[in-house]
Amino acid sequence: MDDDSYRHLIATSAASLLAIALVMAITCSLAMRWRKHSIVDVVWGLGFAVVAIVCFVSSSFVTDADDTRRTVIVAMTVLWGLRLATHISIRNRGSEDDPRYRALFRGGEPRLGKAITTVYLPQGVIMWFVSLPVQVAVLHQRGLGVIGVIGIAVWAIGLTFETVGDLQLTRFRADPANKGQVMDHVRWRYTRHPNYFGDACVWWGIFLVAAEHWPGVLTILSPAVMTYLLVAKTGKALLERSMQESKPGYAEYVDRMSGFVPLPPRRSSADERQSERWSA
Repeated sequence: MDDDSYRHLIATSAASLLAIALVMAITCSLAMRWRKHSIVDVVWGLGFAVVAIVCFVSSSFVTDADDTRRTVIVAMTVLWGLRLATHISIRNRGSEDDPRYRALFRGGEPRLGKAITTVYLPQGVIMWFVSLPVQVAVLHQRGLGVIGVIGIAVWAIGLTFETVGDLQLTRFRADPANKGQVMDHVRWRYTRHPNYFGDACVWWGIFLVAAEHWPGVLTILSPAVMTYLLVAKTGKALLERSMQESKPGYAEYVDRMSGFVPLPPRRSSADERQSERWSA
């Protein structure tokens, strides 16, 4: 990138930040009015789609930006964001506020300042930081190469993995016979969280498209932060704490199944003890 490109990058990044601030301000206003802060989960995917579109528009003023890469990186982000938002919207339709948010605000309706500092400001900052590969990639001046193509493939694997996993879980939950049971077949047989694994792959794929040319490689912390959140914070860790309390047999499922990366199922401790008894 030359000096003009770096100035465009600053402008694109600033425009992205302003767009996120507007999205979060509207979301917070609606959540306070409706007393349902879980709508931010729907807006999470939509926010990334908005950022990608803003980046595309901003980069259109850069005459030497590669149109193919711009279009590809924006399409990857928008498709992922819209799919995620649609899935969560359908899943949460007609339901009460997510227990996570009720617990976060101790069962009551928070004051505006606390809602902003606890939910909307942190999510907005994270959204901007995670989207840095998109902000950078739309300004690259050279076309897609091998690393970019690999990135698209990783993204496609991730999107397929999470889409199919979510569909399988939706169908499982729709069957009354499965009420209170743990989903432990098809993709859920190899990892307890195929949707979170797919999310991580999506953002590592987007990073690879950005990292093919300088300074995209510097955005490596963006997918790393997303993966950390999915594994240790708002994703896997938080969900499993609630599942341990509400789902009988979940502890045994945890014992058998990989926590994140898809792997063949392990023999559970109970199975091993049974095998030892038969051997004796």
